Amino acid sequence: MSHPFLKGVILSVFFNTWSVSLIVVDSSKVSLHSGVTADPDENRNVTELITSKGYPCEQHDVLTKDGYILSLQRIPFSKKSPTRKGKPAILLQHGLLSCSSCWVENLANESLGFMLADAGVDVWLGNNRGNKYSKSHVSLSPDDPRFWEFSWDEMAKYDLPAMIEYVIQQTGNEGIYYAGHSQGTEQAFAGFSLNPELGRKVKTFFALAPVGNMSGIESPVKLLAPFAKDFEMFLEMFGKYEFLPNKELFTLFAQDSCKRKTIDLMCENVLFLLGGYDSAQLNMSRIPVYVRDHPAGTSVQNIAHYSQSVLTGQFSMLDFGSPEANMKHYNQSTPPLYDVTKMETPVALFSGGHDWLADPGDVQTLIPQLKNIRFNKYLTVWEHLDFIWALDASSQCYNDIIKMIKSDMSVNRD
Repeated sequence: MSHPFLKGVILSVFFNTWSVSLIVVDSSKVSLHSGVTADPDENRNVTELITSKGYPCEQHDVLTKDGYILSLQRIPFSKKSPTRKGKPAILLQHGLLSCSSCWVENLANESLGFMLADAGVDVWLGNNRGNKYSKSHVSLSPDDPRFWEFSWDEMAKYDLPAMIEYVIQQTGNEGIYYAGHSQGTEQAFAGFSLNPELGRKVKTFFALAPVGNMSGIESPVKLLAPFAKDFEMFLEMFGKYEFLPNKELFTLFAQDSCKRKTIDLMCENVLFLLGGYDSAQLNMSRIPVYVRDHPAGTSVQNIAHYSQSVLTGQFSMLDFGSPEANMKHYNQSTPPLYDVTKMETPVALFSGGHDWLADPGDVQTLIPQLKNIRFNKYLTVWEHLDFIWALDASSQCYNDIIKMIKSDMSVNRD
């Protein structure tokens, strides 16, 4: 049982400490339905976002080896590329507290999912366990705390291979492309290190805001880190379930720090607080669309794992809180480290100079450990959420991804 009062005190300190980083936005850029018809995308789920733009969408369910049922959405073709067969396939994997919607929430010419489909790629949108589109299990209900006993360790060990193998099986392709944002990169670095054979099935891993160790993090996750010194107490304080499934505390915070409605939506939203949002590239008119599916959910245990990573500065598995508990899970007294040098998958890196979560210094620590860097682009002014929502994402990032895939397609035809 969690302790609501203590949890409230901690989160109050957490948010008020971070309130100094809130932005002041030009009121001329902030407008939410003041005499303007609401954007219909504000009420659309991921499938509706796709089909409303004239793209087909298939729904697929993928079973992991430990019983979770993951939801995948597929855009198999588009009007600009109507061919159904013989296409390269790509799996797009969201970040922390996000979901598959993040790849299709901007306009068709600005969203990576749509741009890839128009470029002749078979697009698959993944959802990790515990987010709003993947809350099913063969025997456990989300009301059962055992459902939430996972972190990105399980996403690397179970979710990643289940989704990749499924896409390969469905398409008949020998290998696929993979693009991850934030946590989507972290689970891939971990998963391909643990299972190099799986990594060899990925032609190129596009790492957007790559996360390994987190010693230089500026996100307010670091304010939660001290509480993770005691793993069991962390779970008791925040509950052994979903991480912050309601908005009451964010609303209180917003009342103190945010005055205009659009800014309220940002300040109430944990994803913006953790990832950063004061970017000139953020389309303010799309914020109501972004917050419809964000935060998309994860477990308290996953947040504990992130907090531990900040404390230790190591890219390691979850610490279960004691030598005895770790021995039970790992047959050793401390959590094993992920050895990224064992990963052979070609990587194309895209990192930001103002990223709160994928700190530039941490990215520089990661780079020498990667054996097979195909491409490396540093976006000086970009922040964490720019990789999925920036106005210039197509020109600064997505076109490079498409160019690399098309280059491979040309070589394969020759």
